[in-house]
Amino acid sequence: MHHFVKLKATGILTGLFLCGALLLGTEAWATEGGGGAYPNGAEDFMSGAAPPPGTYFINYLMFYNAPGFKDNNGDNKTQMFRKFNLDVYADVFRFIYMTKETFLGGNWGMHIFLPLVHQGVKVDVSGGPVMSSDWNGVGDVIIDPFILSWHWKNFHLTSGVDIYLPTGNYDPTRLANTGRNYWTFEPVVAGTFLTDSGFQVSAKLMYDFNTVNSDTNYMSGQEFHLDYVIGQKIKNFDLGVGGYCYQQTTDDTNNGRTVPNNKGMTISVGPAVKYDYKNMSFTLKYYFELESCNRPQGNSLWAKFMYAF
Repeated sequence: MHHFVKLKATGILTGLFLCGALLLGTEAWATEGGGGAYPNGAEDFMSGAAPPPGTYFINYLMFYNAPGFKDNNGDNKTQMFRKFNLDVYADVFRFIYMTKETFLGGNWGMHIFLPLVHQGVKVDVSGGPVMSSDWNGVGDVIIDPFILSWHWKNFHLTSGVDIYLPTGNYDPTRLANTGRNYWTFEPVVAGTFLTDSGFQVSAKLMYDFNTVNSDTNYMSGQEFHLDYVIGQKIKNFDLGVGGYCYQQTTDDTNNGRTVPNNKGMTISVGPAVKYDYKNMSFTLKYYFELESCNRPQGNSLWAKFMYAF
């Protein structure tokens, strides 16, 4: 099960994107500011197969660019923005330890994610000034002390509950933040079906429960995520098509009042390739967001390195 902390920017004075105070109509954005704790599309090949007992390191590099923000109908929000652009760069360090212990027949493991994030946002507000901001810092750390995984001949299954800690820097008066200023509890189930000929289908399903942002008294709604990949192994390479689906399932609340018509949705697809070499693997993928509602819409480039000690 491979997944990690949110990398998208979080906070904006005029109620744009990113976790923060919304001063221009909170009804406009899915979740607080249109962001979320999990970076959709983070996982891909063999996402349901936890590794054997031992210690592992994964380094995620990601660049995300969104040149537009979509409204509730999936159209560009031109009535408020003449221009919108968001850039996010992230370098995330993940450490995994799989024990030799078992519980309910599954192998027990644990992991932690340590993210470093750079965010840049530029907005030309209709009837207002052009605003831009850049911010660097540590993001919200993720921990999961109780990962369980099961393995059969052609199927692998992993489960856990990732906990997003509000460790990232946050200021409700700042344009962008590296933290969301609230906790997220995310149950995860991931599965991989792998044939003897090397054909695989992998999927990771997540469901987020968010707590209240104590600085803004805003609570983002519950969220469902699905990362997927379909691929074929050819010698040391895995070639495939992957992506993600995202749907906010419950309404946000602002000061205890329901925020209507702002549930977010995103669908993405793109090519992915992985190369295995001895005790290492390298993954490269590029995902296109085909449709979005109440969120930014853009594309993401991922590079991932895994090392088994």
